[in-house]
This record gives sequence, structure tokens and C-alpha cells, in this order.
Amino acid sequence: MPDVAADSAASASGGELVPFVPDTEIAVVYPLHHGLKPPISRVSISWARGNNLRVSLFRNPPSNSDSDGEIGGKVVEVNLDSGAADVREPAQWRRIAYGSVTPFALLQSRKNSASILSKLQSSPSPFHLDWWEYVMEYSKDIKELLGNPKSNSNPLIEDPKEVLKKGEEPTSLKAAWELMEMFYADKLCQSWLPERLVDWLADYDCLLSGDQPAVHSKLVEFQGTLVTLQVIEDDPKYWEVISSALAVGWLEIVVKLLRFHGSYQLDQIGFRETENGLVETVAVLISMMPRMRPELKNGKLGECFKAKPDFMKAWEKWREQITKLDSSAFWVLCDHRQTREGLKNLIQIMLGNTEILCTATSHWIELYISHFLFIRPFTVGFESMYNLAQKCVKMKPMSSPHKLLRLIIGIIGENTEVVLAECSRGFGPWMVTHAIELLTARSDQSDILLHKERDDIGGISMEELHRLVYAQVLTSHFLTWQIAPVYLTSCMRQGMSLLEVLLHRQPAQHNQLLLKNLEICRLYELDHVSSNIMKIAGVYHWKHGRKGLGVFWLQQARDEFLLNKIAQQLFDSVGKSISGESFKQWEGLIELLGSESKPAGSLGFLHKYRDFKKLLQQVCDRKTPDAAQHAANLLMLLMKNPSTPQRVWLPLLYDSLTLLSWQGRPLLNVSQTNLLLNKLQELSMASLRPGIVATDSPAEALDSVRLALATNLGRAILEEQ
Repeated sequence: MPDVAADSAASASGGELVPFVPDTEIAVVYPLHHGLKPPISRVSISWARGNNLRVSLFRNPPSNSDSDGEIGGKVVEVNLDSGAADVREPAQWRRIAYGSVTPFALLQSRKNSASILSKLQSSPSPFHLDWWEYVMEYSKDIKELLGNPKSNSNPLIEDPKEVLKKGEEPTSLKAAWELMEMFYADKLCQSWLPERLVDWLADYDCLLSGDQPAVHSKLVEFQGTLVTLQVIEDDPKYWEVISSALAVGWLEIVVKLLRFHGSYQLDQIGFRETENGLVETVAVLISMMPRMRPELKNGKLGECFKAKPDFMKAWEKWREQITKLDSSAFWVLCDHRQTREGLKNLIQIMLGNTEILCTATSHWIELYISHFLFIRPFTVGFESMYNLAQKCVKMKPMSSPHKLLRLIIGIIGENTEVVLAECSRGFGPWMVTHAIELLTARSDQSDILLHKERDDIGGISMEELHRLVYAQVLTSHFLTWQIAPVYLTSCMRQGMSLLEVLLHRQPAQHNQLLLKNLEICRLYELDHVSSNIMKIAGVYHWKHGRKGLGVFWLQQARDEFLLNKIAQQLFDSVGKSISGESFKQWEGLIELLGSESKPAGSLGFLHKYRDFKKLLQQVCDRKTPDAAQHAANLLMLLMKNPSTPQRVWLPLLYDSLTLLSWQGRPLLNVSQTNLLLNKLQELSMASLRPGIVATDSPAEALDSVRLALATNLGRAILEEQ
């Protein structure tokens, strides 16, 4: 996890954002291909985007004498992939992450509705009775995301020699998901679980090739040499591949390979009639194999039986036919040794010969499947399946078993903690978070285990812990952080507090990111967080010179305190040179600080002064008596207003000399003129006190204003008489 400092309220244990203890202490080694020649003098490591580490390597600077032309350093990135090994593209992971949000959110919504209904009703709600159906719908949506279809289309003309058809490219992630679905969620397949495992292995056996080849890899290798074989039945690989395919239940492949036999050729069928009859008989018996399942996919062979009694009768009859063929006298008439031995081997597989099955299979899971098909077709229950698995593991031990095989052992061993550990270790936080819904679909034991609050992890449940971990993984990348709230809000104990931490930590300088933050706050009714984010954005933009944006966001936050502080800053800036041109640069901000924010104090003065300046400009341009009288009245309002500071009285009056010396009738009466003279006298007395900030008005401003007021007073007295 990236190092993220925790908020004081976010976590009480250790200071981390999510109290998470790794499942394993095994060190993971990542190869570093840099191509530099030694010696390397210094290495610098830092975080890059997402799960990448940026590693900078530096060589000693070569001297002039021994310079070898090698570069002085190199920067490489190492991907610390926490997901499945076969899903490496970041874009593909982001597609899965985004696509799984809607199914997850819909299931959580249904779960909340079910919880509310169960509290209101004494009887079980319909949600509870049919919950597994909702989980299966959720699982189907997730599986569609995990598919990895090949880009190449199917050929128009089918190759008759093609044994394995190309289809969707399998991934370990989807294979693991289908395992979880079939064992934990799908209620309908519980009666034919072994057959589901047969289908699963047919789809994903290609993923299991490791130290020793799987059946699928044998078929791929043989298909490459198939076109070069002249007499196919003479090749030991031919019979080996057929035996392996039959052992794992790939009946259609076995029948197709058998009909490649040379005895089917028109020029040989006449003198190889007995041999061809034996091959065809075995092929027909294989294609008629009873299967305990409701139906088969198109192209699959076998006879389906839904009821166990019908299946048992068909199974016994089928075995009798195989036994009868095994003891037939026609084998003596088969002159081709490889065909005779190969077919006999297939019969022994169908009769359940353990030694032959063990030879035909490569991995214990393949041997496991062969036991279900030919030795123990009536196996039911997890305990019987687990005991059989242990037996097969002993017969086919593996030094480093595949993560899917470890997962199967955990599932059939009914060990939820092992299953979670294997999902986390092999497939990452995404798998654990979403597969928990499958684990708890029909298992009360898993439900109790995952929802029990634990003191050792901060009083939260295992389910909440894994969701928090996955949310933290999402927040570590700038392209996925915005879907983390869906998972955080599903965590009842710590989710909302961590969501607030996440939203507060998003940078305020990017407008689109800010709007996304506010939209998230609106969706989850986090009004106080939204207000704080807008305040932070407002202060940030104001401090970095974007005054208009700063005022806008503070208005959206309805922060009257900071708006008044800004108004005071504006006032302090314009008050010293109120008669100059510098006020124009603040006019837009004053316009932003409009009446909708209910301005008061210094903010109110700025609004009135803006109106006065506009009106005074009109008076100077048009010389109309009505406009001049209106401006004079506004001047008196400003001078009487207690929010108008003393230091702007003189600049304000000096700006108004045109009004005080109006050529027509006096605009101010005697009482108004006396008020202004008193203000001027008060200003003169105040200038003698220390600490008074001088204005930028001209030196003769005081005398000019006093003379204009005295003249206006005389004219006003005469006007009133």
C-alpha cells in the first residue's frame, strides 16, 4: 500500500488509514532489467503512477581516460502487480474495476432493502428466500467482465484436423470466480457438482501447465504434429493423448481423434474391418457415457440423467457393455498391436482402473476429475470430495501447486479463512472484496465469520476490512479513486469517516476534480464535507491569485466570515488610493461579492462605493442635475455610514469636488455641509495622533475640500434664505 498519513479520527491503531496485516511474510522478488554495466554507485526509489515503483540507477561518472561510452544512469519502472498474473494491462484492470461497481452497488442496495424488510416483518422476506438468485445475477455480470475474448474471428472453413477449437482466452481470475460461484452461490448445480468440475477443467486446464504438462498442453502439442503423421495409429503419442482426454471427460475430442484412425480410410476399410469395428464400438460407447447432469452444451457427448435412480441404471448397463466388449473374442482378430493395446487402455479407463488413470493424467485435479467420472460417479458432499482430493494429491504430488489448485483445496475443505487467504494472495483485493458476496450467499458459517466484529482489527468485520483495503488500492491511482466511495459507503463502521478523509485530500487546484468531489458529496449527502471542500478551494484560489474563483467558491460555501475578510482586504487595498485607477481592478470582485451573500460591514461599503463611482462618472460625462443630486445623496450615505472608515473620508470628499462645487444650485443643504465640515475637522484632529496611516491623496486635498465645503455652505445658506 502507498504510504498515506491517517487522519486522527480515521484509525485508532497504528496510525494507518486501514488496519491491515499482510497474509504472508514471503518476500516477493521483482526482476529489474536495466542494462547498465557495473559498478552502480547509487539507487533511488520512488513511487510512480498506480502500483509502479520508479527506480533510478546511477553509475560513477567515468574519467576521461577510462570512458567506455556507457550512459551515466537509467530510470526504469517496476510494476508491483497485486492482481492475477494473467491480467497485467492497467487498462484491463481499470475496465474490471469500473465494470464491477454497478453490480456491486445493486447487490448492496438489495441487501439493504432485505435488511429493512426483515426488521419490519416477522416472517422471512422474499429477498431472504431467493437471495441466491440475486447473487447469481450479480455473479453473471461480474463474469462478463472477466471474459477475455480473442480478437481473431472463427475461420469460414473449418479445419477437419483441428482438435481444439479456438475460443475465449481463459484467465485465472475468471477460473477462480467460477469456482466460487459453483461451490458457494449456484444452488441448482449442487446435485451435479462433479460434472460442473469436469466442465470447469475443460475450460481452464490450459492454465495449469507448470512443471509438467497438462492434458490441454498435450493436445496442443499433438495437434501441431497431426498433419505430418502418415499412419496416425502407429504413433504412441496418438494413443497417449486419447487416453488423457478420456480420463478428464473430453469425450467429443476422444471420439474425433478415434475417427482419425487409419481403418476409416476407404482404401483400408475392406481388409481392416474387425479393427475398424472395435474402434467404432469404443467410440460409440464413449459417446453414450451416462452423465449425471441436467443438460449438455452443443457438441458435447454423453447421455444426461437428472434423477439419480435413472442414472444408476444407465451407469450399470453401460459398464456391463464395456465389460462385455473387454472380454470379446474380436480382440484376437485385431492384428494391429498399437490399436489393440490403445483401445484396451481406453476400456480400462472407462472401467476405472486407478493405475491407468494415474498414468493418463498429469495433475492431481485431472486425476480427481477422472475418479468422479469412472470410479466414484455418485460422490456427494464436501467431506467425501475433500477426502478424495487428499488422496489424489498424495498420488500426484506437486512441488509448487497452482493458485487455482490451492483455492480448490480451501473450498472443498470448507475453510473460509483459507479461501480468503488464497484469493488475497493469488488474485488481489478486488477478488476478495467481490467474492465475499458469493461466500456468504448460502453459507451461514461464512456469513457469521465474515460479519463478526473483531477487536484485533479495530472493531470492524473481515468483510469491512477487505472492502477498506480494496478502496485504498483504488484511491492510490488517479484514474480509479472516484469509484472508491461506492465501497467505502458500504462499510458501516469506518467507511464514511475514511470517505471524508479521501475527499478532503483531493487537490483543490483542478476544477474538474473539484466538481467530481462535490458530486460525490451530493450523492452521499455529505453537505458539511462539501462546504469544507469549497472553502478550501476558495482559499487556495485566492492565495494563488485567482481572486474571482476564490470568491466564487467561498460564496458557494456560504462562508460569510471569509467573504467579509476578503472584503476587508479589498477595502484595505482600495482605501489608500480610492481616487485612482487601481479601483477598476477590484470592481469585478466587488461585483462577485453581490447582495445574495448579504454583505455587511466593509463589504457593504465597497458595494456602495462602487455604485457611487459609477454615478460620479455619469455626472462627469453628462453634467445632468438629477444625476448630480443622486450622487450627492449617495455621498452623504457613505459619509454617515459607520462602516466607512475614517481614513477614506478625505479621498472620498476629494473625489466629490465636482459635486461640492456644482455650478447650479448647491447639491448639499446647510446641515449636510456642516456634517461634512465636522467630519473634516475630526479628520484633521485625528491626523495629529500617532499610528494614523496617510492616504495617497494630494497634499492640497484637505485645503481644496475645506474651501469647496465653505463655498457650498455659503451658497446653501443663501439658497435657504
